[in-house]
Amino acid sequence: MHIAPYDNQNKPIVDIDDKLVPLNYFNIVKLKKGQAFEYQVPGYETCIAPATGTVNIEVEGVSFTDLGNRGVDVWDGEPEGVYIPSGAKVTMACVSDNAEVFIAGARYDKVLEPFDVRVAELDKVQYGSDDTKTHRKIKHILGQKQHDKVGRLLVSELYTVGQGGWSGFPSHKHDTDRLPDETRHDETYNFRFRPNHGSGVQMLQRVDNEPGDAYHIVDGSTICLDKGYHPCAALPGYEMYYFTILGGLSQRSLVQYFQPTHAYQIETIPGIKDMIAKFK
Repeated sequence: MHIAPYDNQNKPIVDIDDKLVPLNYFNIVKLKKGQAFEYQVPGYETCIAPATGTVNIEVEGVSFTDLGNRGVDVWDGEPEGVYIPSGAKVTMACVSDNAEVFIAGARYDKVLEPFDVRVAELDKVQYGSDDTKTHRKIKHILGQKQHDKVGRLLVSELYTVGQGGWSGFPSHKHDTDRLPDETRHDETYNFRFRPNHGSGVQMLQRVDNEPGDAYHIVDGSTICLDKGYHPCAALPGYEMYYFTILGGLSQRSLVQYFQPTHAYQIETIPGIKDMIAKFK
Protein backbone atom coordinates (compact mmCIF):
# COMPACT_ATOMS: atom_id res chain seq x y z
CA MET A 1 0.00 0.00 0.00
CA HIS A 2 2.51 2.66 1.13
CA ILE A 3 6.02 2.64 -0.33
CA ALA A 4 8.29 5.05 1.55
CA PRO A 5 10.64 7.27 -0.50
CA TYR A 6 13.89 5.53 -1.47
CA ASP A 7 16.55 5.67 -4.18
CA ASN A 8 15.10 3.28 -6.73
CA GLN A 9 18.18 3.70 -8.98
CA ASN A 10 15.95 4.01 -12.06
CA LYS A 11 14.37 0.61 -11.43
CA PRO A 12 10.57 0.20 -11.35
CA ILE A 13 8.85 1.08 -8.10
CA VAL A 14 5.74 -0.80 -9.26
CA ASP A 15 6.81 -3.45 -11.74
CA ILE A 16 4.75 -5.52 -14.15
CA ASP A 17 2.38 -8.08 -12.60
CA ASP A 18 2.59 -6.40 -9.20
CA LYS A 19 0.71 -8.47 -6.61
CA LEU A 20 -1.33 -5.51 -5.34
CA VAL A 21 -1.88 -3.44 -8.51
CA PRO A 22 -1.18 -5.73 -11.49
CA LEU A 23 -2.80 -3.27 -13.92
CA ASN A 24 -0.21 -0.55 -13.10
CA TYR A 25 3.46 0.14 -13.78
CA PHE A 26 5.49 2.99 -12.25
CA ASN A 27 9.09 4.11 -12.43
CA ILE A 28 11.01 7.27 -11.52
CA VAL A 29 14.10 7.92 -13.63
CA LYS A 30 16.71 10.50 -12.60
CA LEU A 31 19.25 11.67 -15.18
CA LYS A 32 21.95 14.28 -15.58
CA LYS A 33 22.67 16.19 -18.77
CA GLY A 34 23.93 13.86 -21.49
CA GLN A 35 22.76 10.69 -19.76
CA ALA A 36 20.27 8.37 -21.44
CA PHE A 37 17.88 5.68 -20.23
CA GLU A 38 16.33 2.84 -22.24
CA TYR A 39 13.31 0.76 -21.35
CA GLN A 40 10.76 -1.64 -22.79
CA VAL A 41 7.68 -2.93 -20.93
CA PRO A 42 6.01 -5.88 -22.70
CA GLY A 43 2.25 -5.94 -22.26
CA TYR A 44 2.01 -2.40 -20.83
CA GLU A 45 1.39 0.90 -22.55
CA THR A 46 3.29 3.72 -20.83
CA CYS A 47 3.51 7.49 -20.58
CA ILE A 48 6.71 9.47 -20.02
CA ALA A 49 6.06 12.65 -18.01
CA PRO A 50 8.96 14.73 -16.66
CA ALA A 51 8.47 15.89 -13.08
CA THR A 52 11.35 18.32 -13.64
CA GLY A 53 13.86 18.92 -16.43
CA THR A 54 13.76 18.30 -20.17
CA VAL A 55 14.34 15.12 -22.18
CA ASN A 56 14.36 13.97 -25.79
CA ILE A 57 12.42 10.79 -26.56
CA GLU A 58 13.04 8.21 -29.28
CA VAL A 59 10.41 5.48 -29.64
CA GLU A 60 10.63 2.95 -32.48
CA GLY A 61 12.10 5.52 -34.89
CA VAL A 62 9.79 8.40 -33.88
CA SER A 63 11.34 11.39 -32.09
CA PHE A 64 9.86 13.85 -29.60
CA THR A 65 12.23 16.63 -28.57
CA ASP A 66 12.38 19.00 -25.60
CA LEU A 67 9.73 17.29 -23.50
CA GLY A 68 9.27 18.99 -20.14
CA ASN A 69 9.63 22.61 -19.13
CA ARG A 70 9.81 22.63 -15.34
CA GLY A 71 12.70 23.70 -13.17
CA VAL A 72 12.94 23.16 -9.44
CA ASP A 73 9.73 21.24 -8.72
CA VAL A 74 6.30 20.14 -9.98
CA TRP A 75 4.83 23.58 -9.18
CA ASP A 76 7.29 25.25 -11.57
CA GLY A 77 5.39 25.05 -14.87
CA GLU A 78 2.93 22.76 -16.64
CA PRO A 79 3.21 19.00 -17.28
CA GLU A 80 3.87 17.37 -20.63
CA GLY A 81 3.98 13.75 -21.73
CA VAL A 82 4.64 11.21 -24.48
CA TYR A 83 2.44 8.14 -24.97
CA ILE A 84 4.46 4.96 -25.56
CA PRO A 85 2.77 1.97 -27.23
CA SER A 86 2.68 -1.37 -25.44
CA GLY A 87 6.05 -3.11 -25.53
CA ALA A 88 7.79 -0.38 -27.55
CA LYS A 89 11.52 0.22 -27.11
CA VAL A 90 12.21 3.70 -25.80
CA THR A 91 15.27 5.87 -25.24
CA MET A 92 15.13 9.11 -23.29
CA ALA A 93 18.08 11.50 -23.15
CA CYS A 94 18.46 14.35 -20.68
CA VAL A 95 19.08 17.76 -22.28
CA SER A 96 18.73 19.90 -19.14
CA ASP A 97 21.17 19.96 -16.23
CA ASN A 98 19.05 17.37 -14.41
CA ALA A 99 15.76 15.60 -15.00
CA GLU A 100 13.41 13.55 -12.86
CA VAL A 101 10.98 11.63 -15.05
CA PHE A 102 7.84 9.69 -14.17
CA ILE A 103 6.99 6.62 -16.26
CA ALA A 104 3.36 5.55 -15.84
CA GLY A 105 1.94 2.35 -17.27
CA ALA A 106 -1.20 0.25 -17.62
CA ARG A 107 -1.60 -3.32 -18.82
CA TYR A 108 -2.71 -3.34 -22.44
CA ASP A 109 -1.85 -5.72 -25.28
CA LYS A 110 -2.77 -3.80 -28.43
CA VAL A 111 -0.07 -1.67 -30.06
CA LEU A 112 -1.17 1.88 -30.85
CA GLU A 113 0.73 4.91 -32.19
CA PRO A 114 3.03 7.10 -30.07
CA PHE A 115 2.17 10.79 -29.65
CA ASP A 116 3.13 13.72 -27.47
CA VAL A 117 0.97 15.86 -25.20
CA ARG A 118 2.13 19.45 -24.87
CA VAL A 119 0.72 22.17 -22.64
CA ALA A 120 -1.99 23.16 -25.13
CA GLU A 121 -3.37 19.58 -25.17
CA LEU A 122 -3.79 19.19 -21.41
CA ASP A 123 -7.25 18.60 -19.94
CA LYS A 124 -7.58 20.90 -16.94
CA VAL A 125 -10.30 21.07 -14.33
CA GLN A 126 -10.60 22.91 -11.03
CA TYR A 127 -13.23 22.11 -8.47
CA GLY A 128 -14.10 22.33 -4.80
CA SER A 129 -13.83 25.37 -2.59
CA ASP A 130 -11.93 26.73 0.37
CA ASP A 131 -15.14 26.56 2.41
CA THR A 132 -15.51 22.81 1.83
CA LYS A 133 -11.74 22.20 2.27
CA THR A 134 -11.77 20.39 -1.10
CA HIS A 135 -10.22 22.98 -3.46
CA ARG A 136 -8.24 21.09 -6.12
CA LYS A 137 -6.74 21.41 -9.59
CA ILE A 138 -6.37 18.43 -11.92
CA LYS A 139 -4.16 18.43 -15.00
CA HIS A 140 -4.83 15.40 -17.20
CA ILE A 141 -1.85 14.42 -19.34
CA LEU A 142 -3.66 11.42 -20.82
CA GLY A 143 -7.24 12.51 -20.28
CA GLN A 144 -10.45 13.05 -22.17
CA LYS A 145 -8.78 14.78 -25.12
CA GLN A 146 -6.64 11.69 -25.79
CA HIS A 147 -9.39 9.14 -25.22
CA ASP A 148 -9.42 7.67 -28.74
CA LYS A 149 -5.62 7.31 -28.93
CA VAL A 150 -4.96 5.37 -25.70
CA GLY A 151 -5.85 1.87 -24.53
CA ARG A 152 -6.60 1.81 -20.77
CA LEU A 153 -4.13 4.27 -19.26
CA LEU A 154 -5.14 7.49 -17.50
CA VAL A 155 -2.38 9.83 -16.28
CA SER A 156 -2.95 13.02 -14.31
CA GLU A 157 -1.40 15.50 -11.90
CA LEU A 158 -3.50 16.62 -8.94
CA TYR A 159 -2.87 19.65 -6.76
CA THR A 160 -4.47 20.84 -3.55
CA VAL A 161 -5.23 24.55 -3.80
CA GLY A 162 -4.31 26.66 -0.79
CA GLN A 163 -2.80 25.48 2.45
CA GLY A 164 -3.97 22.01 3.43
CA GLY A 165 -7.27 20.36 2.61
CA TRP A 166 -8.85 17.15 1.35
CA SER A 167 -8.59 15.41 -1.99
CA GLY A 168 -10.56 12.47 -3.39
CA PHE A 169 -13.62 13.41 -1.37
CA PRO A 170 -16.44 12.38 -1.26
CA SER A 171 -14.73 9.06 -0.65
CA HIS A 172 -14.99 6.72 -3.62
CA LYS A 173 -13.72 3.42 -4.91
CA HIS A 174 -13.21 1.71 -8.28
CA ASP A 175 -12.31 -1.91 -7.60
CA THR A 176 -15.10 -3.88 -9.27
CA ASP A 177 -16.36 -4.09 -12.86
CA ARG A 178 -20.13 -3.65 -12.53
CA LEU A 179 -21.26 -1.17 -15.11
CA PRO A 180 -22.91 1.28 -15.09
CA ASP A 181 -22.10 1.83 -11.40
CA GLU A 182 -18.35 1.16 -11.18
CA THR A 183 -15.24 0.00 -13.05
CA ARG A 184 -12.14 -1.87 -11.89
CA HIS A 185 -9.15 0.48 -12.07
CA ASP A 186 -5.93 -0.07 -10.14
CA GLU A 187 -4.39 3.22 -9.02
CA THR A 188 -0.90 4.39 -8.06
CA TYR A 189 0.10 7.79 -6.63
CA ASN A 190 3.39 9.57 -6.03
CA PHE A 191 3.15 12.50 -3.63
CA ARG A 192 5.07 15.78 -3.34
CA PHE A 193 4.67 18.59 -0.81
CA ARG A 194 5.51 22.29 -0.78
CA PRO A 195 7.47 23.07 1.35
CA ASN A 196 8.87 19.56 0.98
CA HIS A 197 8.96 18.88 4.73
CA GLY A 198 5.16 18.88 4.62
CA SER A 199 3.13 15.70 4.88
CA GLY A 200 -0.37 14.31 4.89
CA VAL A 201 -2.51 11.24 5.31
CA GLN A 202 -3.91 8.63 2.94
CA MET A 203 -7.05 6.95 4.24
CA LEU A 204 -8.37 3.58 3.14
CA GLN A 205 -11.76 2.21 4.16
CA ARG A 206 -12.58 -1.22 2.79
CA VAL A 207 -16.22 -1.26 3.91
CA ASP A 208 -18.58 1.68 4.31
CA ASN A 209 -18.83 2.84 7.93
CA GLU A 210 -16.31 0.32 9.26
CA PRO A 211 -12.83 1.21 10.58
CA GLY A 212 -10.08 1.32 7.98
CA ASP A 213 -6.40 2.22 7.70
CA ALA A 214 -4.41 5.44 7.44
CA TYR A 215 -0.91 5.98 6.06
CA HIS A 216 1.41 8.88 6.80
CA ILE A 217 2.52 10.22 3.40
CA VAL A 218 5.59 12.41 2.92
CA ASP A 219 7.40 14.00 -0.02
CA GLY A 220 8.14 11.13 -2.41
CA SER A 221 5.69 8.59 -0.93
CA THR A 222 4.11 6.12 -3.34
CA ILE A 223 0.65 4.72 -2.63
CA CYS A 224 -0.83 1.68 -4.42
CA LEU A 225 -4.60 1.28 -4.28
CA ASP A 226 -6.25 -2.01 -5.16
CA LYS A 227 -9.64 -1.60 -3.49
CA GLY A 228 -11.57 0.49 -1.01
CA TYR A 229 -12.57 4.11 -0.44
CA HIS A 230 -9.48 6.31 -0.46
CA PRO A 231 -9.52 10.06 0.29
CA CYS A 232 -6.31 11.85 1.27
CA ALA A 233 -5.39 15.15 2.92
CA ALA A 234 -2.51 17.57 3.39
CA LEU A 235 -1.60 19.12 6.73
CA PRO A 236 -2.61 22.77 7.20
CA GLY A 237 0.05 25.12 5.87
CA TYR A 238 1.26 22.80 3.06
CA GLU A 239 0.43 22.26 -0.59
CA MET A 240 0.10 18.70 -1.84
CA TYR A 241 0.64 17.24 -5.31
CA TYR A 242 0.25 13.72 -6.54
CA PHE A 243 1.05 12.05 -9.84
CA THR A 244 -1.76 9.64 -10.62
CA ILE A 245 -1.80 6.43 -12.66
CA LEU A 246 -5.04 4.60 -13.40
CA GLY A 247 -5.19 1.33 -15.34
CA GLY A 248 -8.51 -0.24 -16.21
CA LEU A 249 -9.29 -3.94 -16.36
CA SER A 250 -11.85 -3.85 -19.17
CA GLN A 251 -12.09 -0.22 -20.33
CA ARG A 252 -10.33 3.12 -20.11
CA SER A 253 -13.08 5.41 -18.80
CA LEU A 254 -13.19 5.47 -15.02
CA VAL A 255 -16.52 5.07 -13.23
CA GLN A 256 -16.20 5.93 -9.55
CA TYR A 257 -18.54 4.54 -6.93
CA PHE A 258 -19.03 7.04 -4.12
CA GLN A 259 -19.18 5.83 -0.56
CA PRO A 260 -22.88 5.68 0.35
CA THR A 261 -22.41 7.46 3.67
CA HIS A 262 -20.85 10.51 2.01
CA ALA A 263 -22.24 10.40 -1.54
CA TYR A 264 -24.76 13.18 -0.89
CA GLN A 265 -21.85 15.63 -0.59
CA ILE A 266 -21.38 15.47 -4.36
CA GLU A 267 -24.13 18.09 -4.36
CA THR A 268 -22.23 20.35 -1.94
CA ILE A 269 -18.85 20.57 -3.69
CA PRO A 270 -18.66 23.05 -6.61
CA GLY A 271 -17.54 21.62 -9.95
CA ILE A 272 -17.16 18.00 -8.86
CA LYS A 273 -19.44 16.63 -11.57
CA ASP A 274 -17.22 18.19 -14.25
CA MET A 275 -14.24 16.58 -12.54
CA ILE A 276 -15.90 13.15 -12.65
CA ALA A 277 -16.62 13.52 -16.39
CA LYS A 278 -12.95 14.19 -17.24
CA PHE A 279 -11.74 10.72 -16.19
CA LYS A 280 -12.46 9.28 -19.62
